Amino acid sequence: MKTIDIHAHIVPDSMWRAIEDKKDWHGFKHEPGEGFGTMVACGQRTEFSSPKLRYTLEQRLQDMDAQKVDVQVLSIHTPFVGYHLEPAQGLALARDFNDELGSTVRRGGGRLAGFATLPVQDVGLAIAELERAVTTLGLKGASLDTSVNGDQWDEPRFLPFFKAAEQLGAVLFYHPQPRNNFLSDRIKRHGLNNSLGVILDDAIVTAVLLAGGVLEKCPDVKICIAHGGGPACYAMGRLDRNWQDRPSTRSTPKPPGAYMNKLYYDTVTGDEAALRFLIDRVGADRVVMGSDWPFVPWHPSPVAWLQSHQSLTREEKEKILWKNLSELLDIR
Repeated sequence: MKTIDIHAHIVPDSMWRAIEDKKDWHGFKHEPGEGFGTMVACGQRTEFSSPKLRYTLEQRLQDMDAQKVDVQVLSIHTPFVGYHLEPAQGLALARDFNDELGSTVRRGGGRLAGFATLPVQDVGLAIAELERAVTTLGLKGASLDTSVNGDQWDEPRFLPFFKAAEQLGAVLFYHPQPRNNFLSDRIKRHGLNNSLGVILDDAIVTAVLLAGGVLEKCPDVKICIAHGGGPACYAMGRLDRNWQDRPSTRSTPKPPGAYMNKLYYDTVTGDEAALRFLIDRVGADRVVMGSDWPFVPWHPSPVAWLQSHQSLTREEKEKILWKNLSELLDIR
């Protein structure tokens, strides 16, 4: 049995080289401080909260061995997607990251796969870079923030992007900002922007994709939502009731819940009860293992955590640990 982790982050070496050379990295400025310091762009600050954001390929593989993870799918740390940049600068950032990621994957000896980052502030550039990432660099799809400079993913201008991803067979992995998210402006206390704000953004993008008709218009597009989709599946009855009771708000011929098992959701749910609920709502065929490495300290590993759950059957565990992702990502 091959275990596959769809949710693991990486910061490119090109950023660390820029920091060492005291240069900006595609508009991100470094401020020295505790640990690795802070990156600043567009008024937002990102601290490096894990020492494992800067470590070698060999160290990553050693950690994967300790966790009994056979394959990690790497994606950019979301604060560095660069959607705020001018399109040409955003493309330069994406190509820089994607070229390095493709090289890292090739050096991984079959242990690594990757999701590109894209300049989605310009849909045409994003489509071209997605095609290059998949067909030339061998990446599996793209990692995306849950909104684009305040625009939601059901905006008509994004439909050609979903159509292109559908045609390419590319997987789209949605992951919110860990600090600067939906809840950040409302409350700064208790760490709620991370513990709750992140999953609220997961739920919002899930609801937008379902209620906004993306899955209706692109029935074969492959999309996975981080952190189990947040509370979206828990709230699906309320979303469906709104569709039933308020016809003027409908954007799809069927209620949102009719589309929820067209998405995939990772296992970073917080506890076994939440994971069990998710599986019961969408089916074990639509749940895949994720770790959020290196930001979630697993004891001893995401694999052991999942295998320890008595509420999951052996068949469910096999699907979630590897079978679903083996098929979704064509990893054998």
